[in-house]
Amino acid sequence: MRIAFVGKGGSGKTTLSALFTRYLADSKAPVVAIDGDINQHLGSALGLDEQELATIPPLGAHLADIKEYLRGGNPLISSQQAMVKTTPAGRGSRLLRLLGPDPVHTRHAHDAAGVHLMVTGTFDEEDLGVACYHSKLGAVELYLNHLVDGPAEYVVVDMTAGADCFASGLFTRFDMTFLVAEPTRKGVSVYRQYRDHAAEFGVPIAVVGNKVTGEDDIAFLREHVGEDLLTCVTHSDWVRAREQGRDTGSLEPGNHSALETLRTAVDRRTKDWAAFQQQAVEFHARNALSWANKATGQDLAAQIDPGFEHGPAALRNAETSHPAGSAA
Repeated sequence: MRIAFVGKGGSGKTTLSALFTRYLADSKAPVVAIDGDINQHLGSALGLDEQELATIPPLGAHLADIKEYLRGGNPLISSQQAMVKTTPAGRGSRLLRLLGPDPVHTRHAHDAAGVHLMVTGTFDEEDLGVACYHSKLGAVELYLNHLVDGPAEYVVVDMTAGADCFASGLFTRFDMTFLVAEPTRKGVSVYRQYRDHAAEFGVPIAVVGNKVTGEDDIAFLREHVGEDLLTCVTHSDWVRAREQGRDTGSLEPGNHSALETLRTAVDRRTKDWAAFQQQAVEFHARNALSWANKATGQDLAAQIDPGFEHGPAALRNAETSHPAGSAA
């Protein structure tokens, strides 16, 4: 299952992404965490130091190689240069299984005590004035478009803050989206934006109240988000200690129960591969008309394979056609 954490800057979405990811890993579940935020703090929240983080090859820096690998022998994609972030998988594409022996995972997934972290990379000085951060997120969108995740497997993505995540179809690539909201008017403002966009595309969202101090905070959140409020997290002395480099005690029972509630909500979701692929096709066609055809000089709608059915059967066929091998 694919899970996104979204929210305004400072809401605590990165902290909750890390807590939930670590909670899943502690249960021995296969889990990949992806830092898709421009600030790139998820690794630190998972306990990695700067030296260790510097050894992880960013997805954004190897986008061309990732495209070349994923397009495989798909006859509808003429080259990696013609492959854009919304390009959907088709017959001949290389599909990924979570933490499989493919070069995407072997190069980019760093094992941090059971959590396999991938990073998109920072927005560097050379990017100023010539690129937007969403070009780096294109690697995440392609990864999710070509991933076939199985039962009790998890991908957790710490997304960009605010409404920036609507700049591409990436927000439709998840089975569940957790919107982290503080009990303030600013805290719930992003919720209204996300709710309306998510409803248009059938994206399931649930609100996680954060930094909640009492019943008044819960009542405020309930007033503004209604039944979308799934659970609440209170201030955690344990989390603060870990952020200061001290590892003492354990997470508070109430906050641990909140993580259990999140997992239960995720596990209750039913994977709909047909809808997933249809959304990918719709966003790709939209992007082709909007900018991608002009950018590549090709009609990218021709990359859509109407006979392709995404899911486990397609993965088995892809592995038979071309086993993982060439480096990305």
